[in-house]
Amino acid sequence: MEKEELIHLHMLLAQFKKYCEDEGLNCDFSKYNNLNISPFQVHRSKEEHKQAIFFLGTALASMAAMNNLTANKNHQKSPYRACGVVGRSPTELKNKHAV
Repeated sequence: MEKEELIHLHMLLAQFKKYCEDEGLNCDFSKYNNLNISPFQVHRSKEEHKQAIFFLGTALASMAAMNNLTANKNHQKSPYRACGVVGRSPTELKNKHAV
């Protein structure tokens, strides 16, 4: 990947980081923050931007995995899940489709 493309990806991931921080989502960006690099620092080396992308991606993926595990634990199993009607009873579905 070219340096310009890496910087673009770094910028995108940094925007996700900012969103997570603004929304108060539980995500550990300490390794990224310790790099002291910003996507605006285009003079920094290609390797430094690669490392920043790696740390941002790892932190975001870890947060997504933890949220997915939490959601799965809290979500009740439903017999209607397979047919895409999670959370609706047969009566609700019948009434919705009645003409």
